[in-house]
Amino acid sequence: MKYFCKMACAGLLLFVLAMGFSGCQTKIEYSNPIVEQRADPWVIKGDNDMYYYVATAPEYDRIEIRKSATINGLTNAEAKVIWTKHTTGVMGHHIWAPELHRTNGKWYIYFAAGEAEHVWNIRMYALSNDSEDPTTGEWKEEGRIYTDNESFSLDATTFEHKGKLYYIWAQHVREGENTSLLISEMETPIKLKGEEVVICDPEYDWERTGYNVNEGPAVLKKNGKIFVTYSASATDHNYCVGLLWADEDADLMNPDSWNKSEKPVFYTNEAIKRYGPGHNSFTVAEDGKTDVMIYHARDYKELQGSPLSDPNRHTRARTIKWTEEGFPDFRQNEDD
Repeated sequence: MKYFCKMACAGLLLFVLAMGFSGCQTKIEYSNPIVEQRADPWVIKGDNDMYYYVATAPEYDRIEIRKSATINGLTNAEAKVIWTKHTTGVMGHHIWAPELHRTNGKWYIYFAAGEAEHVWNIRMYALSNDSEDPTTGEWKEEGRIYTDNESFSLDATTFEHKGKLYYIWAQHVREGENTSLLISEMETPIKLKGEEVVICDPEYDWERTGYNVNEGPAVLKKNGKIFVTYSASATDHNYCVGLLWADEDADLMNPDSWNKSEKPVFYTNEAIKRYGPGHNSFTVAEDGKTDVMIYHARDYKELQGSPLSDPNRHTRARTIKWTEEGFPDFRQNEDD
């Protein structure tokens, strides 16, 4: 009997140690920054439990992919270049904000690019790859993703919901504004279908500092809602994250279905040297259930040159919590 009690107690102690002494929840920590000098980070966890990472390089000239079994492992993972900008014409300058998605068993990268001769003619483009592993195989240029408006457009993301594929992106559509957020259904992963609807304009002061901008949408489906984070204002210390949400049963193509936070949900915190956080993505932690926000920020306020020439927007990771009302808590006052 004494032997049985000793073994039971020992087993319980090992269990408590393994669960991290915190309500049977393992503590998750990330070694930030995850990757230095990479902005607009996108991390996706594949079906093989590998993490794949793409982001904007400070030279704005290429797309590269890293893979790792852990988020921390992305720091030292090989950055494999899978595509480089054209020397002339379209896709020849300002290679920005690549996103990696898996749709119908195929990999797609959506990104923005200018023209070599007209660098601010920013439009949206796509690549595709049939391989199981996006760091292998051949990446094919699928060309431009066309919209109804012939104007500055960028930062596309896609998501599936109730059998439909949706596309959300930023585009100049209103006089006096830089970019708003629009949504459309997709006929295929490289072609829009039907109506294109504005779901968010830069209306608050915190969205209109430096530039009148809504951009960088990212989708998180949870608790019966479709959440969309987005970034606002100039890409210096004023950059910040806002939040949209719609009920999962709502008509996502109806602008009235979308609600908007009146204040930013994640923004500069000088006390912990986090400046201009934004352009995030979402993934799931190594435990398979904890939501993780991947974003970029600087650790200083005074830029080295302009927001675009200063290279030190670093990729960071942080777990997010959830409120009793089922909304994401980005832990604004906590460090990573």
